[in-house]
Amino acid sequence: MSEPLIPIVGVITDVRIDTPDVKTFRVVTVDGKKAFEHKPGQCAMLSIPGIGEAMFSITSSPTNTEFMEFSIKKCGCVTEWLHSAEVGQQITIRGPYGNAFPVDTAFKGKDLLFVAGGIGLAPLRSVINYVRHYKDQYGKIDVVYGSRSKEDLVDYNEIIEEWQNDPQVSVHLTIDREQEGWDGHVGFVPNYVKELNFTTDKTVVLCGPPIMIKFTLEGLKSLGFSQTQIFTTMELKMKCGIGKCGRCNIGSKYVCKDGPVFRMDQLSELPDEY
Repeated sequence: MSEPLIPIVGVITDVRIDTPDVKTFRVVTVDGKKAFEHKPGQCAMLSIPGIGEAMFSITSSPTNTEFMEFSIKKCGCVTEWLHSAEVGQQITIRGPYGNAFPVDTAFKGKDLLFVAGGIGLAPLRSVINYVRHYKDQYGKIDVVYGSRSKEDLVDYNEIIEEWQNDPQVSVHLTIDREQEGWDGHVGFVPNYVKELNFTTDKTVVLCGPPIMIKFTLEGLKSLGFSQTQIFTTMELKMKCGIGKCGRCNIGSKYVCKDGPVFRMDQLSELPDEY
C-alpha cells in the first residue's frame, strides 16, 4: 500500500492538448506502472522540485490499471511549468488525498445526472468512466456539460467517440454563445438544466465555477431536487491535503480531511465563504 506523504518519482508519458489552456498529462512510475490506487474523486499532489507543488484531481478512472491522468488548466506557476513539460519529463506524485464520490453506496442502483462547466468536467470524468465500467450496478447516466466555446470543451473527442456511443449515457452539450460550425445547444449550463426538465429520481453530481454551481443548484431546487440528492467536489480549495496547514477550512470542516466531496446539505450548514 502506498504512503500518501512519500513522493513517488513519476514520468509523463503522454501530453494531450484538450483546449487552448487545458492539457491532459498521463503519468506512470519510472518502472512504467500506476503510482497508486485511488477512488473516483480523490486527488494527488504533483510536485516539481525547485518549482513547487499543487493538488489536482485524478481524472482517469480507478478501473484504469496502467496509468493516471490529470487534466490541468494553465493558471499559475506550477501549471505554467507543467504546460511546458514534454513526454519523458520526471515529476513527483503522492496521494491519494481526500474522500471519494460515494460510488459504492449512495450512487449504487441510481440514475445519475452529471452537471459540469469548463474544467469542472475533469474531476467528474473519473466518476463517469468508473460508472460506465460497472454499468450493471447503476442506472441511466445523463451528462450536461457546457463551456465558453466548442474549443473550450474538455475531453471533447472522448465525449463524442465514447460517451455518446454508450447506450447507457445521454450527453447534453452547450456553449455560451453562438459559434460558426456549432449546431448544438447555445446557452448557460444552469438554464439548460432547467430546460431539460429532469425528473427528480436522479442523484446529481455538480462541478464547475462557483457562480455556475450557485445558479444550477437554484435551478435544480426549482425542479424539485433536494440538497441531499446533490454532490459536489471542492478540490480546488485543497492545499496540503492532510489537515495541517489550515488553509482549506470552512467553518468546522477541512476540505482535505472532510472532503473534497460534499453533499450539498452538508455545505449549507457551513459559513457562506466557499
